[in-house]
Amino acid sequence: MEDSLKLFVEETSFYNRLVLGTFLPESWWGPLPHMLQGWLRNYIGGVLLYFISGFLWCFYIYHLKRNVYIPKDAIPSNNAMLLQISVAMKAMPWYCALPSLSEYMIENGWTKCFARISDVGWPSHVIYAAIYLVIVEFGIYWMHKLLHDIKPLYKYLHATHHIYNKQNTLSPFAGLAFHPLDGILQAVPHVVALFLVPMHFTTHIALIFLEALWTANIHDCIHGKVWPVMGAGYHTIHHTTYRHNYGHYTIWMDWMFGTLRDPVEEDAKKM
Repeated sequence: MEDSLKLFVEETSFYNRLVLGTFLPESWWGPLPHMLQGWLRNYIGGVLLYFISGFLWCFYIYHLKRNVYIPKDAIPSNNAMLLQISVAMKAMPWYCALPSLSEYMIENGWTKCFARISDVGWPSHVIYAAIYLVIVEFGIYWMHKLLHDIKPLYKYLHATHHIYNKQNTLSPFAGLAFHPLDGILQAVPHVVALFLVPMHFTTHIALIFLEALWTANIHDCIHGKVWPVMGAGYHTIHHTTYRHNYGHYTIWMDWMFGTLRDPVEEDAKKM
């Protein structure tokens, strides 16, 4: 057990050296406690991922493919995107507290995480990861729905994100434009799942950071038509009706609980 926990610390220390050592003098971050180093690394990584993915995504769909994916009159204004960036940057330091806390709990042996896939074998790893994702999908669906159904939660937390309620106000930068507590609550299922099912540590960390790419994707208003993925076509309906398509990765939870609206069917009704 002790050897396994050491592997977690070695891995997070490697990530700290890789990120912090690249962008900051060691005299700035070296004396910091290990957990604070992790938070700073997550913050730098999160900011870089947000801006690089957001700018590349916007450049591609709004400029290189102008009028291909998004009609010219549906492209969000620069002011709208700057507001989204401002909201996301105010929340980012708080967002990064959650993965830092999960790393602390993992390093102290409080979760079911394992350090190497060889510890369980590939078949078990794939099964565990699938169960983990089902738990995350279920948790995010209900957390998201409660943020709508419980009026104080919506008014004081989730409404910050839902000011973007039309196609020409949504952009990839809206993906992380939440009240800090709202963003954390919707990511909590990633951490809760660690106590319920064995999960590969590196895969867990990767999935948390891939959330930034996924949320950018579902706010670009482009319906990818990849069944059963809960893509931007579905999520755009969520931003305009407020009562449908609460799911995260797939349509399954909305289908099971009766909140699914299909963008293809919605377009057919308009014709």
